[in-house]
Parts: sequence; C-alpha cells; structure tokens
Amino acid sequence: MQKKIHSVLVIGLGKVGALVAHLLNDQGYQVTGLDREAHSDLPFDSIVGNVEDKEVVERHLENHQAVVTCLPWHLNLSVARSAHRAGCHYFDLTEDVSTTREIRKLAKTAKGVMAPQCGLAPGFVGIVGADLTKSFETLRSIELRVGALPQHPRGMLGYAFNWSAQGVVNEYLNDCEVIKEGKRAKIPSMEGLETIVIDGVQLEAFATSGGLGTMCETFDNRVRHLNYKTIRYPGHCQLMRFFFNELFMKERRDLAGEILVNAKPPVNDDVVYVHAAVEGLKEGHLRREEWVRSYFPKEIAGGVWKAISWTTSASVCAVLEMVSEGDLLAQGFLKQEEIPLDLFLKTRTGALFAQNQKTT
Repeated sequence: MQKKIHSVLVIGLGKVGALVAHLLNDQGYQVTGLDREAHSDLPFDSIVGNVEDKEVVERHLENHQAVVTCLPWHLNLSVARSAHRAGCHYFDLTEDVSTTREIRKLAKTAKGVMAPQCGLAPGFVGIVGADLTKSFETLRSIELRVGALPQHPRGMLGYAFNWSAQGVVNEYLNDCEVIKEGKRAKIPSMEGLETIVIDGVQLEAFATSGGLGTMCETFDNRVRHLNYKTIRYPGHCQLMRFFFNELFMKERRDLAGEILVNAKPPVNDDVVYVHAAVEGLKEGHLRREEWVRSYFPKEIAGGVWKAISWTTSASVCAVLEMVSEGDLLAQGFLKQEEIPLDLFLKTRTGALFAQNQKTT
C-alpha cells in the first residue's frame, strides 16, 4: 500500500523533537525541522523561525503533508489550528485536557487526522491499558501508572526535570479526570498516594492530570474504576504538596517551574517506568492482568538518547507510521486507546518498546 504521508514538518527540535525528526528521516520521510535556534550537522533540512508565529508555521506547512509539534503544551493549539487550515495531518504530545478538547472540535471539519496525546501518558500507556481490557468479560478497574525518573536520585525530591517543567507543574496542579464507583468525576491532583514496587524498587504513585487522555469517555459505563497516577520515589508527593500549597507556588506556576528546574536539572541516566493493570471477570472468575516495563537510555541514530526522549519520540512516530500506512483512520480525531497494541509494536519505532534492556 502506498504511503499516505511523505513529508513531515517537525516543530521544536529539543531532545524529543530532534529524535522524532531523526527517526522519521531514517524511515524515508521527507523531514524538515522548524526551531527558534539554528541546528548544525543534522541529516535533514532545518529552518530557523519563530515557532510562536502562526504565519511562519503556516508558510512552512504548505510544503508538508503532516506536522508533529514537540513544543510546550501551551503552544500546540495554535499549530493545530494552522494544520487544520492547511489540511495537514496533525500529531502532538500534549497532556493538557483543554488543548485536546479544542483540537477535537477542529477534527470535526479536518481534512487530515488530528492526533494529539501521542506520547507516553497520555499515549502509549493508554494503548497498553486498552489492550489489556480485551480479554475480560466485564471490567472492575483500569489502573495506569507512568514515571520518568533519574536512575540515581539525589536529595529528598528524588527527581530531575528531564521533561518540560511547565508540563509537570500543569500535571501536578490541574484536576484529574477519573471514573470512580462507575461514574465520571474529577479529583484533585496529588491525591490517592500509594506504594508501588517495580523491579524490586519501592516507589510511590499519586494522581496527576492529563494522563488518561480520552479514556474516561471511551470506558464510561464499562468500568467501575479508571485512574492515572504518576510514579515517583518515596517522599516526593509530600514535598510537592508543601511546595505548591503551603508556599503558595500554585499561584505562580512559571516561577515554580523555574525554581524546580534550577534545583533539579536534567540528567542523562534516567529510567521510564510503565505499569498498566486491569481487573475484571474472566470466565466468571476475578482476574488481574498487568503490563510492567522499565525502559532505559538507548543507542539510536548514532547517539545515546534518554529513556524519556526515545520512548516519547518512538510513540508518536509509530502512530504517524500507522496513519501513513493506512492502518489507522486518515481523517478526524484519533483516540490513542483505539490504536491496536499489536500493530503499534510492529512498527519500526514501536518495536523499540520490546527492547527494554539497560544500556551499559
């Protein structure tokens, strides 16, 4: 089958965006990168431009069939509107609920696919969780957990900002969509603290916003409990509650992000934990199915990439490949949980999720 997508504009060439562009270029797509800063020695064309200027974005969209935005969440909606006007396929990594809601409205009249939330959470973990539900006759609970952490934590927070500080602050402070006792609801973030153990490492998990994407809608009236929690090292949640609530940093989100990144800058040796669990009835008996993985930095495209970078990049590239190959819808709004896990893992970048060995 002939590919539906040949040319892709990747906006934002940070750690994730640069790898997205590398991966798509390696797959034979005609890739152009757009960033506010110049980048040398790239195997694909790159343009320096103001990524916040819709006229700049729309000018470069004219020559591409698809766009992947790897920008901070608050800049994605403008790009989505430009893609809608240009008739391009649209992909992003946002966890912001309101942004996705507006993109969904655009999708009603879109000429291409509108696919937000193509990262880890929302994104890959929802694909995994939905796949686990298929073997159950009735569902009791769907629990999704993801954490991107330093392998060698230092200090009481046990954290490093390898992801957007703005995105993390947003997740910690916005209300969380859940299904509780069979009803859709919203709960405060940083609630529901629990202990979780992966590979013998004791961790904690607590509610944060955005990780479920559209799953509450999809599984409404089908499950008693559905929730998403972020994984951290023990003690992190209590300290963040103090920081945001008792120091009133929730009222100064930009400053909060600056303080946190200054205190806990990025590290190279990270680990991404993915934990999905579903409970329900199988042949009349209560059962629990789990998918638990630990992902580490990996050598890709001639360099070693952080776990958070390659897992996020590989996810969005896999979705784009499936759209291009005709395995997914090519027009309208794409829900992540409607993507078949088996097809995802057969893509060139989705196959990376089957290789979770630690880089030495």
